[in-house]
Amino acid sequence: MKIVLFGKNGQVGWELQRSLAPLGELIAISASDQAFCGDLTNLAGIAQTIRQISPNIIVNAAAYTAVDKAEQEYELAQIVNSEAPGVLAEEARRSNATLVHYSTDYVFSGDGSEPYREIDAAQPLNVYGKTKLQGEKNIIASGCSYFIFRTSWVYSIYGNNFIKTILRLAQQRDRLTIVDDQIGSPTGSELIADITAQALHSLRYQPEASGLFHLVAQGYTSWFEYAQFILAHARSVNFPLTVQSEAVLPIPSTQFPLPAMRPLNSRLATHKLEDQFQLKLPAWQAGVTRALTELFHKQHVS
Repeated sequence: MKIVLFGKNGQVGWELQRSLAPLGELIAISASDQAFCGDLTNLAGIAQTIRQISPNIIVNAAAYTAVDKAEQEYELAQIVNSEAPGVLAEEARRSNATLVHYSTDYVFSGDGSEPYREIDAAQPLNVYGKTKLQGEKNIIASGCSYFIFRTSWVYSIYGNNFIKTILRLAQQRDRLTIVDDQIGSPTGSELIADITAQALHSLRYQPEASGLFHLVAQGYTSWFEYAQFILAHARSVNFPLTVQSEAVLPIPSTQFPLPAMRPLNSRLATHKLEDQFQLKLPAWQAGVTRALTELFHKQHVS
């Protein structure tokens, strides 16, 4: 099996290099790669890359993820998040390959409090969500074999994310205000990568197993509660913090306005994924604890 991975240097792409390597010959590409075009703004270039490599599996872990900036850079977000996945899908169909693509909870409006299912109507609130939804539609319309995994609140020990931001701010400031009315599931890139590998392995005996799936850790929390969890762990290992517990305060989204609107309800139902692949997804706390342990160990070692 030959696998090509786009976006090898992102949070998910970094972990995918590990999880996909045992499945076959892995060719991992970044946007600045010299041997092959991995720049998703170059549509002809990425099509040529697929034709040169002729893979059995195409994994797209690259995306335009600057949610607020996308409000002003619609065309760029559209090319990377919508048009490029469509090109990859067409090449997958042409060569009879399977495409793996990652999408987001931001395709939903965030109304109510029930977890969204894959069949629920998508109504994105911002440009990022709209371009990601169009990317999904382009893949499905192509007729290729595909896995689309919608995920949320992604973190890892590699790259920039909420965990690292909270720890940095908690060292720099004596007061933190954090949104408490957006609810979702912190999901580790390691988990996403491992489930991806399991799904691809299943193709060997379930060739019809493609489709759209929600892939998030179990359980839900707010950004405020998530931050409290991170800081409590930091204190338990004597990580130096400036902010005191009583100076970490919850606020509504209306008090923290941003260029792009965020869904208040980012709960995603994962029954379809768990049933299809006979697995049980872990609680979000387990993955975050593991990431924090690794981060603090690295800091201690260095």
